[in-house]
Amino acid sequence: MAANALISRIKALTAFRALFISLLLCASFLFKIEYLGSPHPKLISFFIIILYSLTIIYSLFIGRVKNFFLFGYTQLILDVLAEISFIYITGGIESLFSFTLILTVLSSSIVLNKRAGYVIASLSSILYGTLLDLQFYQMLPVGYEGIATEKQFLFNIFMHIIAFYSTAYLAGYLSHSLEKTVRKLEEKDSHLKDLEFFNTKVIESLPSGLFTTDVNGHVLVFNHAAEVITGINKENAIGNAITDALPFLSLPPENGRYEKILPANSDSEKIVGITISDLRDSNGNETGFIGIFQDLTQIKKLEAEMQYREKWAAIGELSANIAHEIRNPLASLKGSIEMLKEGKLPEKHRERLMDIALSEMERLNNTISDFLTYSSPRHLEIQRIDLHSVLDRTLDLLKNAEQTVGITIRKDYEGQLFIHADPEKLSQVFWNLGVNAFEAMGNEGELTVSTRNNRDNAVIAFSDTGPGIAKSDIDRIFYPFFTTKEKGTGLGLAIAYRIIEEHNGRLVVASRSGIKTTFDIILNH
Repeated sequence: MAANALISRIKALTAFRALFISLLLCASFLFKIEYLGSPHPKLISFFIIILYSLTIIYSLFIGRVKNFFLFGYTQLILDVLAEISFIYITGGIESLFSFTLILTVLSSSIVLNKRAGYVIASLSSILYGTLLDLQFYQMLPVGYEGIATEKQFLFNIFMHIIAFYSTAYLAGYLSHSLEKTVRKLEEKDSHLKDLEFFNTKVIESLPSGLFTTDVNGHVLVFNHAAEVITGINKENAIGNAITDALPFLSLPPENGRYEKILPANSDSEKIVGITISDLRDSNGNETGFIGIFQDLTQIKKLEAEMQYREKWAAIGELSANIAHEIRNPLASLKGSIEMLKEGKLPEKHRERLMDIALSEMERLNNTISDFLTYSSPRHLEIQRIDLHSVLDRTLDLLKNAEQTVGITIRKDYEGQLFIHADPEKLSQVFWNLGVNAFEAMGNEGELTVSTRNNRDNAVIAFSDTGPGIAKSDIDRIFYPFFTTKEKGTGLGLAIAYRIIEEHNGRLVVASRSGIKTTFDIILNH
């Protein structure tokens, strides 16, 4: 890069020299050679011819030179010698062309460097001072008009030396500053190109489709993955509205994450998940939009297949549990009826078998009723309710029904709490959780029912002091027919979970083995 710049500057120096000589030639013909003040007009013509010849030689050698720095120095030194000669033949101290030395000093600083400017300034000072000294002592056949004293000669030499070095300093300073600025610009340009290349590679290598638009929705960037997903070439997308590539978008695109259908061809379509957000500059001003999207078609197919398999697996497990829960009562019923059919049992034993049969029938009826409640839930009747009132009513019924003397119920309510829900459904959830806690604690313990009123939701917590839930079971306690108790259908918690889901809430459990278990019901206001 630096070598190319040096060659360009040397070419410019050669061109400037040719232009200057041409102007000098035109002036000599326009104003007559005698006006230049030379006692030898023909020498000026020869001088111009020689300079033209040197310029032609320089031009021919530019393509063959290897050391352009030395080539530039050679030209500048020869220029100084030529200018000293020209000053000599045009009158020495009375010559009008001493300014050409300043031009050469200026050129040396610009073409080469600051040091070259001082070198040429020194050379010009020495040669110009020597020329005037030789002229003053009449050692050269160059006369001058008027009476010039020694001080006048010294003053002329001194002023020219100051001019030479001042020019060298100013031109060198400006040239050096310009070079530093050019280098910094080149470095920044190189870094910007590298960064642009890196960004382009990163964007093009993304597995997700990416596009950017201006504020009007016209595409600015459209990567390779976007081409693959949409089937539209980058050349056809850039500059056009994003709706041409993604018809489901609006203009301007709306921020957010959503899934849309993208028509692929007449026989198929693609499910696209897309996220759009504002594109802003360094000052935070909105300049457009950026979107990232993926083809979710295969993922959705896999999800549907997984859900289908999970559905049938759940149905199979549920069927097995139902069969198990029904088979046990039926076996007891069958045995009791067979023994009663024989008619050989005493009256006391017949009554006992009848009680067993009725008990098993009741158990079977409860199992079927619970299962119907779980599988075919009643439609919700949402209304604004006082949650604490529903809790109080349910806990009173629970305490009286269980008739457990050793268990206490502690209430920890937070102010007033009103929500929109189905009171009967929630009462069933509270009942199931309370029964579950009573059965876990046995004949002794404490059930704490607390509420919290958060900004977005209400939390009802049932915390007991029972033995807790084993880690191996905690992930399955909401499964239908899962139970660790000798009696029970295993549908109580499953029904509670289902009801809370219908309310768009959450039922979560936390348990520490041997200490306590807490069920949190989280409902939106």
